[in-house]
Amino acid sequence: MSKLAELRQLQQEMEALEARKQALAESKEVQNEMAFEAGLNELMEKYSYTKADVLRILNPAAAPKSTTSTRKQRTAKVYLNPHTGEEVVTKGGNHKTLKAWKEQYGEEVNTWLQ
Repeated sequence: MSKLAELRQLQQEMEALEARKQALAESKEVQNEMAFEAGLNELMEKYSYTKADVLRILNPAAAPKSTTSTRKQRTAKVYLNPHTGEEVVTKGGNHKTLKAWKEQYGEEVNTWLQ
């Protein structure tokens, strides 16, 4: 296809799209939706509400979910070394000092849990 033919085809497509756009803009349904949206935006601005607030009010089940985690938090464990009196507070077993103690003292470390 020549460039001139491609240009003419694109111009025809643009004219068809422009006609569809104009028809939609003049339709009663679109006019009603635009009026509703404008009124809703005015109310939201007047009462200082966001779209998320409006959704939460109208349908609490469909409101955006909280970003907080539902996973249960680990409890902190306190290990007290009876040899040195040193204390380690950790939520997991991947603590540097705790690993060193386990290498040095073995399973005895598990009995140091407070």
